[in-house]
Formats: sequence, structure tokens, C-alpha cells
Amino acid sequence: MSLKGVELQIAIPKTFDAGKVVEQQQQHVANQQMHANEALKREVERQQKIVNETDGLTGINEEEERQREQEREQQERKKNEQLAKRAKHPFKGNFVDFSG
Repeated sequence: MSLKGVELQIAIPKTFDAGKVVEQQQQHVANQQMHANEALKREVERQQKIVNETDGLTGINEEEERQREQEREQQERKKNEQLAKRAKHPFKGNFVDFSG
């Protein structure tokens, strides 16, 4: 396939233009990949911090739960003691026998 001079005058500038377009597309793709990598790094760091925060909160929740359980047990004991004090025997203490 042979090209004439006139055809070369049109073809050569177009190849330069096409080369520039291809280079711009490659740079655009590279920039997109770079931004995606940065976003991924930020997301990973955020997730790592979230895990650390929830680990600390889990320990606090367990401690609070233990304290609440102890408080419930103490309240239950107090209720039982008060009920025991209030409970009256059906025969004892109701009748005093003065005959003797």
C-alpha cells in the first residue's frame, strides 16, 4: 500500500492527534486508579479505627453489664430481706396467753 504526498499531509498530523488522545486517555485511567487506591486506603484506615473503637466499647459494655447484674442481685436481696421482715407467721405473735 503506497501513500501519495497529499495523503501523507493528512495522515501524519492525524496520527499525532490520535497519539495525543491515546496518551490523555492513559493518563486519565492512571489518575482514576490513583484516586481509587487513595480512597481504598482511607476506607481501610477508617475500618481499622472503627474496629479498635468497638473493641474498647465492648469491654465497657461487659463491665457495665456486670455492674448492673450485681446491682440487680443486691436489690433482689434487699427485697427478700424486707419480705422476710414483713412476713408474719399465722400463729406466732398474734395471741398472748395470760393464763397460767
